[in-house]
Amino acid sequence: MTKLTRFNKILVANRGEIAVRVMRTAKAMGYRTVAVFSDADSMAPHVAMADQAVEIGASLPAQSYLRIEAIIEAARRSGADAVHPGYGFLAENAEFSEACKDAGLVFIGPSPAAIRAMGNKAAAKRLMQAAAVPCIPGYQGEDQSDTTLTAAAAKVGFPVMIKATAGGGGRGMRLVTSPAQFADALRSARSEAQSAFGNPEVILERAIINPRHIEVQVFADRYGNVIHLGERDCSIQRRHQKVIEEAPSPVVDAGLRARMGQAAVAAARAIRYEGAGTLEFLLDDTGAFYFMEMNTRLQVEHPVTESITGLDLVELQLRVASGEALELKQEDVHLTGHSMEARLCAEDVGQGFVPQSGAMELWRAPTNARVEHAMVSGSDISPYYDSMIAKLVSHGRTREEARRKLISAVEDLVALGVKTNQSFLVSCLSHEVFVAGNATTSFIATHGDALLEPNAMRDARAHVIAATLLYATSSVENGRQPASTIAPRLPIAFRFESDRRSCQAMLVKTGENQFRVEMGDSCSELRIVELEQNNVCFELDNLVERAVFARDGGRLLLQYRGAAFCVTDQTHAATVQQGDAADGKIKASMNGRVVAVHVAAGDAVKVGEPVVTVEAMKMEHVHAAPVAGVIKAVNVSLHEQVSAYRVLAEVAVTDNEAASQTP
Repeated sequence: MTKLTRFNKILVANRGEIAVRVMRTAKAMGYRTVAVFSDADSMAPHVAMADQAVEIGASLPAQSYLRIEAIIEAARRSGADAVHPGYGFLAENAEFSEACKDAGLVFIGPSPAAIRAMGNKAAAKRLMQAAAVPCIPGYQGEDQSDTTLTAAAAKVGFPVMIKATAGGGGRGMRLVTSPAQFADALRSARSEAQSAFGNPEVILERAIINPRHIEVQVFADRYGNVIHLGERDCSIQRRHQKVIEEAPSPVVDAGLRARMGQAAVAAARAIRYEGAGTLEFLLDDTGAFYFMEMNTRLQVEHPVTESITGLDLVELQLRVASGEALELKQEDVHLTGHSMEARLCAEDVGQGFVPQSGAMELWRAPTNARVEHAMVSGSDISPYYDSMIAKLVSHGRTREEARRKLISAVEDLVALGVKTNQSFLVSCLSHEVFVAGNATTSFIATHGDALLEPNAMRDARAHVIAATLLYATSSVENGRQPASTIAPRLPIAFRFESDRRSCQAMLVKTGENQFRVEMGDSCSELRIVELEQNNVCFELDNLVERAVFARDGGRLLLQYRGAAFCVTDQTHAATVQQGDAADGKIKASMNGRVVAVHVAAGDAVKVGEPVVTVEAMKMEHVHAAPVAGVIKAVNVSLHEQVSAYRVLAEVAVTDNEAASQTP
């Protein structure tokens, strides 16, 4: 017998693109929506989109969306009678689900019991073994002492994976290849797990080398109906964070899909699951698969499943939460075509994928793909949250068509002002191993050098365009500071910096809107065909093309052939003289929080030895000694918030070291 649970107004306890995504479907179904926001998000698009919004700010914006009491109070103040948690933050927090229930709110997700059952990896693994779901051999005991875990690792055998029991998203996870690495990896995993999930406990698993990461989407209602919606291949990962996903997997045939689907359904039934959930498996090269974990929420990559099934998974969530029975039977689920998703992240790929923050001066989403985002020109990307800022999703009749479409969409995206992984995504999608459908979870680690290799021809042309635009737009003022220091006269020699590279150019006018640009040994002819605000059409060496740009004083932001360039006029800037390899000062590479101080004043250190670890956007970044010597000063303390470029510590080069470095 159907038991409906009516609700009319949904509070979305999240931010960014997932909050916008949930509100879009909720509004289409006639529901009113409520946003919550931190101090850093008061002007964010998800706030503007909602019918109502409530501030839940805290002293640290990163903690705002974790404040259960504040979110429950926001629901009470706004009159919301249901809560959608999105993903991340409190989405898989049983206490939050329970608090919603106690407050008379409908929690759009599974029961607290189901979340608890799968929220702890150790307990979940024991449950799955009882349900005959294939599991990876390992250790999931309650004894968390260093001695026990070290002995267990030796018994499991190296390489071994350390995983946070309460974790997800690759945080609190470490691959250890030898016993000598185990103690440091365990400390780091525990620290990250405590920071991200408030629980330092871990499990150990035998490492399966070069597997595929395959996950199966399940849906269940309160009446015991459970179905799966096929699989997603999430093998393209960096530091266990997914980068590109696709559905269906290029290596999963109908028989394997049925077996994995049956295992996923059995897992959901074992905990009396309700709502949307995802079973994650590792698939080895023999076709054997092993349970990793269950995500008791909507996944970031759910759009690829929507694309090939034609279903709106948020709509299904809302219908199931309201008490409707699943109308779909397993035989009703049909997979059509192929879909791919790429995650756009604010990060400096060339500097080890360090997360970036700041203002996105110019943002344009492409129109040739589905783009999930919550960005506008001028949006501020704060250092407090995950670095993912958008998802681009394609669909095609074949895998190759979907791949082609996604490359076009990524290249057409305009994201100027904050560094992103845009061109890196294109490199991944274009690599021959990915094109052939042969990528495993080791893809980026194995092919990293090739994926990061600069596109010399594109970059050279971009610098010619930038040199011309520095002159052509020099009279434009942006209201905040003068435009260029390049005088409006020709010919002129000037220099500029592009992504830490110093460039010198000579610009000569050869006709109306025509220029000769000399850079090094090269000489190019460029004609400006049309120059508009943020857009330029030009002919460079007999090829007509277009680019997008934004001007910020002496800084020119250029988007060209799927890559972004930041060019700064340095014509009248003092030349920086480079001295020794380093001055011994260790500076923070990003805004973040100190989670480990590895040394004290007076300690001797070697080059590359860890000194301070800073956490930013939920990831740890080790700052190492740039020179060998003695720690002169440690300028930060544990848990302190630091800004980018702050001097964390200083190393004094010893006389012996200095002598050894003298030619």
